[in-house]
Amino acid sequence: MNKKNIHLLTQAAMIAALYVVLTFIANAFGLANYAVQVRFSEALTILPLFTPSAVPGLFLGCLISNILTGCALPDIVFGSAATLIGALGTRKLAKWFSQKSFPVNALFAALPPILANTVIVPFVLRYAYGIRPLWLSFLTVGAGEVISCGILGLLLACALNRYRSRLFS
Repeated sequence: MNKKNIHLLTQAAMIAALYVVLTFIANAFGLANYAVQVRFSEALTILPLFTPSAVPGLFLGCLISNILTGCALPDIVFGSAATLIGALGTRKLAKWFSQKSFPVNALFAALPPILANTVIVPFVLRYAYGIRPLWLSFLTVGAGEVISCGILGLLLACALNRYRSRLFS
């Protein structure tokens, strides 16, 4: 294994660990599960804008978080898949924008995880936990994702962009 692969693997592991820790913090405040989900860890979904290692890191972090917080099996599978889809979408958008267009690409980079979770998670809540009505879950999950990915994620992106060459070279 060369140095670059070790570097990317280490980044992915650190992102996964940070995702788990932030999920536990949000869970301690009752924000990480059920209809209204404001996971601080979802702010990390902006990281594929900076590094490809964020994609597996976010997926594994979400998977481990969902398992350790006692989520139902459909939530473990489809909730983690929603995070993976969002991370892949953000990474794809990162390739389309240059670093010079940072504020614009950060705004667009927050959209894939918001959309993926807003579309997938309400069905998980309905069929895994029996939460009704479905339309309300779309609203509450969407609102939580806008707060987590949109607002917190964009704040994180602005803070990290200043140090991107040191952190994500």
